Amino acid sequence: MSPTNSRTQHAAVVTGASSGIGQATARALSQAGWKVFAVARRADRLQELADETGAIPITADVTDDAQVAALLATVEAAGGIDTLINVAGGARGTSYLAEAKNEDWDFMLQANVMGTMKTTRAFLPMLRAHGEGTVLNLTSTAGLVSYEGGAGYNAAKAAQRALTQALRLEEVTNNLRVIEVLPGLVHTEEFALRRTGGNAEAAEAVYSGVEKPLTASDIADIISYAVNLPHHINLDEIVVRPVAQAAAHKLVRTQD
Repeated sequence: MSPTNSRTQHAAVVTGASSGIGQATARALSQAGWKVFAVARRADRLQELADETGAIPITADVTDDAQVAALLATVEAAGGIDTLINVAGGARGTSYLAEAKNEDWDFMLQANVMGTMKTTRAFLPMLRAHGEGTVLNLTSTAGLVSYEGGAGYNAAKAAQRALTQALRLEEVTNNLRVIEVLPGLVHTEEFALRRTGGNAEAAEAVYSGVEKPLTASDIADIISYAVNLPHHINLDEIVVRPVAQAAAHKLVRTQD
């Protein structure tokens, strides 16, 4: 089945667009002819993306109520959207629960759960009014299977997943399509580096020996495919891992 557009041009807000999967998604949708509002906290990175793709850069922290309200007003003034893609999030720390750091858990719950909730809540009236709205949330296989040192991220992604499932049930009568993409191991330039507190060696060890981990562009292609399908088709849950990762506990690494 080939994705097709049912309207002249789609329009989307993509959060977390300054790097990684969010940036790749904004790029992919722009290339597909979408009007893209690229949202993140780093204005310089957004401007680079805008210069490259033509996306509309909007600097905002999706966990901040006032900034989300300003984001909504800007998008409304520019014609609105039919699709919201929540990519902003991330992991911080690898501590076991016994050594859990409040600041790490606060960041993960705010970025992954509260940010998704606040942005979605703000745009729901617009998406309902459109008549064929879509919300796509990027969660993680970490929300499916827990692991040592991942309790905070597991909890945040499981909560974001639960939010997504409830939203699908609540908004079906408004013809709102709700999609969840759950990646496994994805090699991006910042995810593991941030999680390890900037320890480049520890971050690279996450991917060491994995010949072909997924890339941000891989996930962006999947997101683009899902939201470009005719609106009556809903890919509810898309779990995607590299072939080398047969399960959360089974990752093949080649010998050096």
